[in-house]
Amino acid sequence: MPKPPASNIEQRFSRLTALLAEWQPFWRPPPFMFRRAPWQGNCPELSAVLLGLSDAEVQRLQAKPWENSPLAPWLPVAELAELVRLAPLSATREPLPEAWGQHVGGRKWQQIAAFVGCLQLKPQERLLDWCAGKGHLARALARSRQRPVTALEWQAALCEEGRRLAAGQQLQVELCQQDVMADDAGRYLTADTHAVALHACGDLHLRLVEAALAVGSAVTLAPCCYHRTRQDVYRPVSRRGSELCRRHSLSLERSDLALAVQESVTAPRGVRRQRERANAWRLGFDALQRELRCDDRYLPVPSLAYGKMPDSFEGFCRWAARRKGMILPDSLDYPSYEQASWRRQAEVSRLELVRHLFRRPLEVWLVLDRAVRLEEAGYRVDLGTFCTHELTPRDLIIRARKA
Repeated sequence: MPKPPASNIEQRFSRLTALLAEWQPFWRPPPFMFRRAPWQGNCPELSAVLLGLSDAEVQRLQAKPWENSPLAPWLPVAELAELVRLAPLSATREPLPEAWGQHVGGRKWQQIAAFVGCLQLKPQERLLDWCAGKGHLARALARSRQRPVTALEWQAALCEEGRRLAAGQQLQVELCQQDVMADDAGRYLTADTHAVALHACGDLHLRLVEAALAVGSAVTLAPCCYHRTRQDVYRPVSRRGSELCRRHSLSLERSDLALAVQESVTAPRGVRRQRERANAWRLGFDALQRELRCDDRYLPVPSLAYGKMPDSFEGFCRWAARRKGMILPDSLDYPSYEQASWRRQAEVSRLELVRHLFRRPLEVWLVLDRAVRLEEAGYRVDLGTFCTHELTPRDLIIRARKA
């Protein structure tokens, strides 16, 4: 029997695997961990171009890495841009009324409305919201599709609030307290179930895929937070993914998966400034600790919410030193280290542009792995976007049902 032709999904998956593997030395090492990025010695021209970019050019490339990229002579910019270009999955229904978004944040409601618009239901299908939170998506589905919705959420307080909100709107939404990672979560799925998940994290959405495959449920899924997994090393979920990774020697760690979700919606100027200051201070402390410890290796420091950041660079260094069990001498020239931290921040932000080129390709690759897993199980799969990238960078959606 002849082998069926490869799908467009499989072809895209194969090529992205090859490119991610080939260019690993460029996108895997985070520049902030090294005095010089490991690839800089082999590509001095690329390094010089990056370090010579203006602040405005850096901001432009951070927002739109594919457009007029000065990195194209050294990196596969055009091919990567083509491989990550996915069409919107057409919405065939009227937009949801804004008034229905009561109790939901504006941006979140827009994401829910866009996701609901991409859902293709059959008359007999029963809706199941996986990882429902307070049931905002479940209520939108119950209201727009005029049918009951079962919603699974493991936090009791969220279930209780979700029940209150659904009752207040007189909607048929059943909030069930359930750990979706537990063995018994599969009891909620049947061949007539259409399971949905909007931004379910890592292992949670992978559990949904496997539970749906076990009984033949339809799935509409927008994945998120691929790095939130129990596995230190990523195991492709598709047979084809495992084969390709072996062939191309591509092995991804949890820290690599985090790169896929580092892009965020443009924040207000004040928030961006706080983020830049936190990054600069971390780099300044890194330079300081390397000298004091006589050890030229990066030393991870715990994250700290922006609202809890010390008011000064010296205060931050003292906090970080306490967390790492270091004693700082009284004679340190903190202003000098702080000035150096901002110079280092400017350098790292430019070198990071190389990694930014591979951020979206990595995310698309991870979603393709899930799509290929579904195809291998005999599902018909649509892959595209459900909203604008400006609304959320986590705009990828999988629609799948048994063929």
